[in-house]
Amino acid sequence: MKNSILIGIAGGTGSGKTSMAKNIVKDFSPDQVVIIEQDSYYHDLKKIPMDARNHHNFDHPDAYDFEMLKKQMKELLEGKSVSVPIYDYKTHTRKKEAHHISGHKIIVLEGIMVLVDPELRDMTDIKMYIHTAGDIRFIRRMTRDIHERGRSIDSVIQQYLETVRPMHEEFVEPTMHYADIIIPEGGQNKVAVDLFKTKLRSLLRHLRKD
Repeated sequence: MKNSILIGIAGGTGSGKTSMAKNIVKDFSPDQVVIIEQDSYYHDLKKIPMDARNHHNFDHPDAYDFEMLKKQMKELLEGKSVSVPIYDYKTHTRKKEAHHISGHKIIVLEGIMVLVDPELRDMTDIKMYIHTAGDIRFIRRMTRDIHERGRSIDSVIQQYLETVRPMHEEFVEPTMHYADIIIPEGGQNKVAVDLFKTKLRSLLRHLRKD
């Protein structure tokens, strides 16, 4: 029996998934709504040499621990508690600490591969795809990776050309067809954010009644 609602926000790297998720939930109580990043479920690469980690394809579905992700989403929807991994992007390993999550009525899962796995899609009550132009997404990714993840400009460009763009075209963009809602420009789309907040309030009211 589901005690909560799962909302999936997919889209290419730098499309605005995170800002969309944050803008949607910021008016709600933290004990009602929680955001979970799919990137938290990257496989731990601690057994791989650092040089090999830096050349790992993080934009392929196999980079994610989908079994753990699906298991934890199912447990959250059943009202159970989970410990979501914390991923260290500089070392490509999971930290010893974890985020302990429980009791939320609305779970927002955001990530490039959120709509790739059929079983995960079936768990998701509302499937959203953020559609943003490729050049804007690349600039956003470069800015993020340099300032937040300690990457060099050359490494970001090389990764984008070798894996990010081809993986987006092969795996991410096709999932747009599974989305219930396609939104341009992510969190910058104020009309879409306001409409979705209204929908969330309605869902919360129904959950309370149930």
